[in-house]
Amino acid sequence: MTDPIELLRRQVSDLHQELVRYQLVVWTAGNVSARVPGEDLMVIKPSGVSYDELTPENMILCDLDGKVIEGEHSPSSDTAAHAYVYRNMPEVGGVVHTHSTYACAWAARGEAVPCVLTAMADEFGAEIPIGPFALIGDDSIGRGIVDTLRGHRSPAVLMKSHGVFTIGKDAKAAVKAAVMCEDVARTVHISRQLGEPLPIAQSDIDSLNFRYQNVYGQQPVKETNS
Repeated sequence: MTDPIELLRRQVSDLHQELVRYQLVVWTAGNVSARVPGEDLMVIKPSGVSYDELTPENMILCDLDGKVIEGEHSPSSDTAAHAYVYRNMPEVGGVVHTHSTYACAWAARGEAVPCVLTAMADEFGAEIPIGPFALIGDDSIGRGIVDTLRGHRSPAVLMKSHGVFTIGKDAKAAVKAAVMCEDVARTVHISRQLGEPLPIAQSDIDSLNFRYQNVYGQQPVKETNS
């Protein structure tokens, strides 16, 4: 049986390459983490290590206070923020941070991305909200993430003058939210160059989000007694 922590090391390492693939990060910025199921532990990227040099072996195992349990490197400088999210949102299994260009442009303006596309209604179910400005180094960013996203449908928040943080049931879902966040931020920005984007009725947003979250895609086959 595969060690669940070793499996998460591999998954988190691989998911960092998705940030590069979708051009959500540059140099060593950005990070992915995953909660270890059933444990007060998480796996996160090492600080300042090139994406080309990331491997399952150099992923860092921390507790949910950000203390290193296993690893030869220092953990990501955003570790305190990730840890705060996990401590305060037990349903979250993955956290991602990026500085993707278009989403950061909205963050620099301190402006939420309005829900004006069906793809946004599907994935986010609402606008992509703005979180407060916070300095890196302690759990201030984590507090802003939790305060903004708790009770909100969106799995993404634009931290003012900083960048994108996304959450998900696991790290892959959080990466998907980061990819979708940048995609819709770019499209809505382009739309505003042409004029004011048209709003979508809240009832339609609700309907689209429900369908996407509960009906879209391949559903598990229900077992029948025979």
